[in-house]
Amino acid sequence: MTEPTPSRTRRVVLFFAATLAIITYVDRVCISQAAPAMQAELGLTKIEMGYAFAAFGWAYALFEIPGGWLGDRIGPRQVLMRIVAMWSLFTVATGWAWSLVSLVVCRFFFGVGEAGCFPNITKAFTTWFPVAERVRAQGVLWLSARWGGAFTPLLVGWMLATGGEGKAGLGLHYKWVFLIFGLFGIVWAVSFFRWFRDHPKDHPAVNAGELAVIGETHHAGDHSIPWGKLLASRTVWMLWAQYFFMGYAWYFYITWFPTYLKEQFPGIGDMQRALLACVPLFFGGIGSMLAGLFSARLDVWLGSIARTRRWLGMIGMGAAGALLLVSIQISHPVASVLAIGLAAMCSDFSMPASWGACMDVGGRHTGALSGSMNMMGNAGGAIAPMAVPLVLAATNNNWSVNIGLFALSYFLGAICWAFINSEDRLHD
Repeated sequence: MTEPTPSRTRRVVLFFAATLAIITYVDRVCISQAAPAMQAELGLTKIEMGYAFAAFGWAYALFEIPGGWLGDRIGPRQVLMRIVAMWSLFTVATGWAWSLVSLVVCRFFFGVGEAGCFPNITKAFTTWFPVAERVRAQGVLWLSARWGGAFTPLLVGWMLATGGEGKAGLGLHYKWVFLIFGLFGIVWAVSFFRWFRDHPKDHPAVNAGELAVIGETHHAGDHSIPWGKLLASRTVWMLWAQYFFMGYAWYFYITWFPTYLKEQFPGIGDMQRALLACVPLFFGGIGSMLAGLFSARLDVWLGSIARTRRWLGMIGMGAAGALLLVSIQISHPVASVLAIGLAAMCSDFSMPASWGACMDVGGRHTGALSGSMNMMGNAGGAIAPMAVPLVLAATNNNWSVNIGLFALSYFLGAICWAFINSEDRLHD
């Protein structure tokens, strides 16, 4: 008896993952565009605003492992519904913050909610996708995430702009922008919980043909965090380190980049600046997409999946560092930002490789491993927003020093990739 034509229900899983990635980055990036207005209304200095940026980063880092472990333990369906609802409520609350303390508290709990997002999506991918499709799925995921963040500055700029004199804009107060974005997350959480199942075999839309394509992806056994195996693995340590260095450099794009544009190129207008602020994440999405599309061909050309991951990481991060150094030698705003965008694109060659390596190495511990890697990345990302204003204060507002430090961080990440072997396993 022949197998029935396989259903394609896992495409809906990818749709939910992609839309959540967009919502995640819209909610995350929104504050960078609203920051000048928030600083003015709340009377905050750059260093104080850096505390608010960092509060998200530290919470996001600290709760990555618990969020990933919980997905391993009870499944991503229940975890994602709860955490998306949580961070959406604190997205709304961010707009109504009335002081530095209240803003820091809102951003901290917003970070707690978002912390479990990508580890649990990755956990769902290990269950719903065969090995051959996982990196492509990660490419689509990170393309969606980056492009969601890329167009947020332009969208928020348009929503905040007052219009007049031929300029388009809704003229909303920033609190209403946060309210609108928070509601999107609530709608997603309810829809996802009603439709999704943790295992394909439990979903009524999945037939026997699709189950045969997916294969056996249910990882039975103990789901406790294997700290001994994590700490004993050189690959795990290098995954942690490269993501820390990447996170330090990458957080610049979603925190201080609009401010950098305003101070480095004061002659450009508000909407032009909002458009340029889209460039790094837009190009980053292209990098993720290209890595996902061509990884299978590179596997054949290079002879192994592990080698493909390694070279994508080494070349991508090395090129990103070099392009950032080029950007500070260029005085024209568009050309300089284009170099920064190309740096983001090269950096994101490593994104599907990083998360694909977590799925390869982690197995039933994918949630914990990907959560710990993302924790390290966001530890780097939490340090950067605080370091940037301190470096500016110590160098008479010289942005080139910060850009040089971001380039150095990328170079260190490239070195880490030389020691990563995704054929290592935490499980039998």
